[in-house]
Amino acid sequence: MSVTISGGKLRRITRLAGLDGRFRMMAIDQRGSMEQAIQSATGEEAAYEQVAKMKTMITKILSPNSTAVLTDPIFGYPYSVMDVPRDVGLLLAFEESGYVDDGVGENERASVQIANWNIEKAIRSGADAIKLLIYYHPDASPSACNHQKDFTKYVGEQCQKYDLPFLLEFVCYSLDGESTNTLEFASQKPDLVIRSVEEFTKPQYKVDILKVEFPANLKFVEEYKDRDFYMGAPAYTLGEVEEFCRDLDAKSTLPWVILSAGVDIEEFIENVKISSAHGASGFLCGRAIWKDAVPLYPNEDAVAEFLRGEASVNFKNSNIAVSNATPWFDHKSFGGLKNIDLDKKGSNWYEIY
Repeated sequence: MSVTISGGKLRRITRLAGLDGRFRMMAIDQRGSMEQAIQSATGEEAAYEQVAKMKTMITKILSPNSTAVLTDPIFGYPYSVMDVPRDVGLLLAFEESGYVDDGVGENERASVQIANWNIEKAIRSGADAIKLLIYYHPDASPSACNHQKDFTKYVGEQCQKYDLPFLLEFVCYSLDGESTNTLEFASQKPDLVIRSVEEFTKPQYKVDILKVEFPANLKFVEEYKDRDFYMGAPAYTLGEVEEFCRDLDAKSTLPWVILSAGVDIEEFIENVKISSAHGASGFLCGRAIWKDAVPLYPNEDAVAEFLRGEASVNFKNSNIAVSNATPWFDHKSFGGLKNIDLDKKGSNWYEIY
């Protein structure tokens, strides 16, 4: 079986991964959560310049450890464009920070496009890929589900039009408005994640890479009861968690990477090791690596010291954890480099492009 892909998408996907085909990507596109963290650190409302400064420091110091950096076009990219190394790929966020609840049911979430931002502008900014985050619950109301599906289709069509790789991130949430760090939600999470994977790998969404939540919560796995992150009640065994990852990989028709969801680094590295052993192609991680730098602000010397020290160690340990991940081109959707055909659009390919 051969897979046909446009020259633009193929070239740009290779820029997001290492030469080994594994993704070691850093996220620094947080906006609302970054503002809140800086406010907690300073005791005052975060100014635009403070958020931009923090993002710039993180990007400058940590991005050399990555194969690609995900940032935002509001606070991050305008100030850190020259701090992303030339051999590191660039992803730009497409969605507004957070979510809205207009037109959907109680406790439901809808994502919206960043105002005055579009795919054409992202390309002119030098983006190698677009990232869209949607909050999704497969059992939400039809209005909530359809909004997120339609938004995803729109972004996928725009990315295809401009031959820009489309990385979709979806995050599950509780329909009762409660925390997702509970035994009850942990029991639901594998099903929610895998059903979401089945939905958004359908061809109509034109997604190229999935950014996926770990399909379990290790805080509720008995084999980790001696770890600091364990929360005191088991929801499943480690063997069952491994089976969830195998099921996710079997259901996904696309290469997938793991997100950190803000867990501590110890738990995240375990997530990466398990998922890498069962089909993942790497990670796109932010807060697990660098979040402890933010409370040190506005002491920029202390922030820089943490980033060069502990955060860099966190990144290197995360990179080691993907050593046995599946190269993106070896995922079953591609089947190896020899099975990838460039879409030449007929004999006049060079005239079209």
